[in-house]
Amino acid sequence: MLRGMTDPVEQAATLLGANPARAEKLARDLLARQPADPRPKLILASALRRQNRAGDALPLLIELARAYPRAARTRFELGVCLCALGRGAEGDQQLDEAVRLDPANREAWAEIETRAFASGHIVRERQAKATLARLDASHPELGRAAELVVLERFDEAEPILRRFCLAQPNHVEGLRLMAACQVAARAFPAAETLLRHALSLDPASPRLRFDLAHVLFAGRQAQPALTVLMPLLEADPAHPAYRNLQAACLGLLGDDHGAEAINAELAEAFPDNPRVAVNHGHAARTAGGRDRAIAAYRHAIALNPQSGEAYWGLANLKVGVLGEEDEAAMRRQLATTLPDDERMRLEYALARRLEDSGQADEAFDHYAKGAALARVRFAYGARDYPAELAASEQLYTPEFFAARAGWGAQDDAPIFVVGLPRSGSTLVEQILASHSQIEGTMELPYMGLISAELTPQSIAALTQDEVRALGEDYLARSAVHRRLGKAHFIDKMPNNFRHIGLIRLILPQAKIVDVRRYPMASCFSCFKQLFAEGQEFSYDLGDLGRYYRHYLALIRHFAKVQPDAVHTLVYEDLVEDTEGQVRRLLDAVGVEFDPACLRFFENKRAVRTVSSEQVRQPIYRSGLDQWRAFAARLAPLEEALGEDLEGWRA
Repeated sequence: MLRGMTDPVEQAATLLGANPARAEKLARDLLARQPADPRPKLILASALRRQNRAGDALPLLIELARAYPRAARTRFELGVCLCALGRGAEGDQQLDEAVRLDPANREAWAEIETRAFASGHIVRERQAKATLARLDASHPELGRAAELVVLERFDEAEPILRRFCLAQPNHVEGLRLMAACQVAARAFPAAETLLRHALSLDPASPRLRFDLAHVLFAGRQAQPALTVLMPLLEADPAHPAYRNLQAACLGLLGDDHGAEAINAELAEAFPDNPRVAVNHGHAARTAGGRDRAIAAYRHAIALNPQSGEAYWGLANLKVGVLGEEDEAAMRRQLATTLPDDERMRLEYALARRLEDSGQADEAFDHYAKGAALARVRFAYGARDYPAELAASEQLYTPEFFAARAGWGAQDDAPIFVVGLPRSGSTLVEQILASHSQIEGTMELPYMGLISAELTPQSIAALTQDEVRALGEDYLARSAVHRRLGKAHFIDKMPNNFRHIGLIRLILPQAKIVDVRRYPMASCFSCFKQLFAEGQEFSYDLGDLGRYYRHYLALIRHFAKVQPDAVHTLVYEDLVEDTEGQVRRLLDAVGVEFDPACLRFFENKRAVRTVSSEQVRQPIYRSGLDQWRAFAARLAPLEEALGEDLEGWRA
């Protein structure tokens, strides 16, 4: 008998988790003495089920359920047993009955959540998670907030949590939930601070550690995220959430084949989850496995015909994968009630299909509908471009740079490729990365992260040592992406044109390549692209034109104050005179001509942008004038571009 326990039934029940075989023996002994008592029979059934003998347990549970139809624990055991025997639909019914009879039955809710994840039932999974979050909370107010966080109703949860945390500033769960609200607001440093404080109070919490790893990843700090995540993976190497985050971190670090391998394993382990299949498709596409990506996306659609993300994944391959049957299926789905995220992606996918089949006018309508949803999804708000330009012009003057000559980290390894997205920057990256001395990495976030911590005033006040330290910080963060030991590496974050002044200050030996394309072509190509994040300006034609002019103005400013600091390559010129432009490009970045750069399409490196399939084929002219089919609908863009519509090359 267990110490402190006098009730044999309680003793047998306690042994179920740790020693089901011993629990079985005790339950059989009890049944022999008390055959009318239902409790030993339920314990026996549970012990058998836990020993993978669900077939033996089932008759006992059916008998108990008939005799005691309102017994929630019996319903739970019967549901789990039926699921184990492959009778999932019946099992789910019993689990639902268990939580109806006992809404606080945590085990039943956890089983519902697990099964919903495996089968890809997103709404059911989220509801189970929300209920579990409420049940696990130590305070009713906190429980309500926890439920709202899981349901992604952060605007309702945040004021509740703010009041709670002000009253109990060291409450670990309150801090964790408040951090989730900060993540939703993209305030990653604030979320990290809250979680590190919570971990100092409860250092053994796996949930806090996982949330911190997720925050670091969301803030584009993949290596620190992996470091935080590693103890969790060591303790539970098969945990799907841990593995999924590990794959995402590896992808951000450039280990695309490692990321795909994990996603393939998860897809095999959870073959009925469409989200897992979509993730596998994304990873396979990045790693260059187009056929594997198509198969994964198709599988996701078979599992969930409403999967806008899977349809957009196929459309985003830009190789004409979608056909007439897909078009009909997408139209049917758009005629139904859909979550906004799925509708947004389906609008873009259908638009791409219609464009490919020559139906430009209707395609534009669907692009516009998708863009309207994207503006809401990504919290679109117009920026004050004139103020940004004025701040750069006032700070970065010839006198500013002359007074700081020789400052910064004196390393010529970085090559920054900047400009608007969809202007040919991925092609230029691929050309450069085919050179024997240049390594292609990805769109690195580090210059933006460094800039986010500075203001024009703080930049002006930096000392020489501080400027050098910032350059060395960038180089140290980028080092993890340099796997080939080459002399130079590419940072292809297009928005780094906003940080040219900072680049010239902290990395004066770095090379900067501006890839420029005719504004109508460049801007419309952005408009019809659904980006993962970070290009909120692209979902409005007027703002696209203003953004393009802002980009040109910044490049022109630095052409005045730092002549020859930026090499401009016009995409149309590259198409017309590929070898001549490649030779000038290589000369500008300081390397000898390499014939491999002209055969860039043979390069097997992973490509992480939406142009991944396009740069795996020779240069072609067909994309130059695609915008013209939509010209009648682009008046807001023309108006916003103003004089730069004609003077864009200057």
